Amino acid sequence: MTLARTPTGVNAWLPPGPALLFCPADRPERYAKALERADAVILDLEDAVAPENRQAAREALVANPLDPDRVIVRVNPPSTGDHRRDLAAIAETAYRVIMVAKAESADAVLATGLQSIALIETPRGAVHANEIAEAANCIGLMWGAEDLVAGLGGKSSRYGDGEERPGTYRDVPRHVRSTVRLAAAAFGRFAVDAVHLEIGDIDGLAAEVRDAVALGYTATACIHPSQVATIRAGYRPDDAEIAWAREILAAAVENPGVFSLNGQMVDGPVLRQAESVLSRVP
Repeated sequence: MTLARTPTGVNAWLPPGPALLFCPADRPERYAKALERADAVILDLEDAVAPENRQAAREALVANPLDPDRVIVRVNPPSTGDHRRDLAAIAETAYRVIMVAKAESADAVLATGLQSIALIETPRGAVHANEIAEAANCIGLMWGAEDLVAGLGGKSSRYGDGEERPGTYRDVPRHVRSTVRLAAAAFGRFAVDAVHLEIGDIDGLAAEVRDAVALGYTATACIHPSQVATIRAGYRPDDAEIAWAREILAAAVENPGVFSLNGQMVDGPVLRQAESVLSRVP
């Protein structure tokens, strides 16, 4: 298969908000509740479902429809038979946005024929992130730390107690997080930050969300409804940020080119930062 090098169309799906909540696809009684709590739900046919329950999960996916504009379906890795069966089930639904688990090549993403968020969570996927992002039907990238570290033969993605910077990512996961963000930006795709597995660590989640926002991530995935409020709050600009952005953009109308405002030099990059702030206003 030849790698398509044209950008994703202007009508490509975008997350309707910053909080994307995973929900096991074999728990249809949770579907609607998950969607009520989050901006979009990721119905998971992969890691959240035991292999022996995946056929039941696919049947539940077909039998319990949700608003397709707010649903992503995570499918199993392209190298598996489950992947093909997942795509066959999705063809019976109105869902057209998928998350490709353990994406490792552009061809595998192209072969789905659907708008795809490529989940970069293996060493091979990490080194091919740019190629994957360039696939014509790749609309976004997400990264995952735990499968990545397992693929490295490691044992933890974060520093532990007694180590430097406890609770934060080790250097290789941080590198892949940066790689994914750069690849997404280079090819005009949105980027989704990884889940924070410590559900009770609100401060740690809030810190990661602040950093994700500063780096231009579009959304953060989560595994529990209690994390949604923290994610939304982190992506929402405060009143001072909004006022700054509006003042900058209003002044730019009267001052073409580079100008100074309140002691700050304003040029093209600053204008784009102001536009980014306002894009996150609910």
